[in-house]
Amino acid sequence: MEKKDWKTWLRRFGVAGFMFFFIKGLLWLAVFFGLWRVGCS
Repeated sequence: MEKKDWKTWLRRFGVAGFMFFFIKGLLWLAVFFGLWRVGCS
């Protein structure tokens, strides 16, 4: 049962890590897009 719990925790951290970096990347894209829009106007 310990091995199953370990894999469950690893999967949770993997999904959480993916979501964190995905959202962080989207926010950076939004920041650069906003700066580009302000610079071009």
